[in-house]
Amino acid sequence: MIIHTVYFWMADTATESDRDQTVADCRELLTQVPTVRSLHAGTPADTPPRDVVDGSFGVGLTVIFDDVAGAAVYDTHPKHLEFIERNKHAWAKVVVYDVAA
Repeated sequence: MIIHTVYFWMADTATESDRDQTVADCRELLTQVPTVRSLHAGTPADTPPRDVVDGSFGVGLTVIFDDVAGAAVYDTHPKHLEFIERNKHAWAKVVVYDVAA
């Protein structure tokens, strides 16, 4: 299994609507990729502050794939590319963590 986690920091010019659109497009576009087994997207949780918690990002995304081949399909899938094209103007920084589980 591959756990693909992405954090998006919003650009200074991004609006709340841009952030909400990124979350909506995660849920609507990316779930159309056939190798996506599970997907969760949202904004930082309003949990009590702790030294080890970084809530500075705007949107978090976690996608589960069966294997590396499934993740590779996702990388080049038209819905993933559409998601990037529709939303990239709103992002200042994107960080990806892929974990084999």
